[in-house]
Amino acid sequence: MKTVTIQLGTLTCPSCVLKIENAVKSLDGVEKESVKVLFNSSKAKFDFDGKKLSVEDAEKAITALGYEVKKSQVKAK
Repeated sequence: MKTVTIQLGTLTCPSCVLKIENAVKSLDGVEKESVKVLFNSSKAKFDFDGKKLSVEDAEKAITALGYEVKKSQVKAK
């Protein structure tokens, strides 16, 4: 498993957090319990299986909702 932290554009409301969390949780390869989107810092963090999912796939799921992805940082777990 790997952990990714994605810096997002400014989140404007708590429902933004829920939309992003639900989109990321729906991706195959994401450890659902690990998904956290932090409203105040506009960051998404979660664990994923790099064999099933790429960071780019997660970024695309977020941008498809209309949110900006600024930077991603992946760490091996």
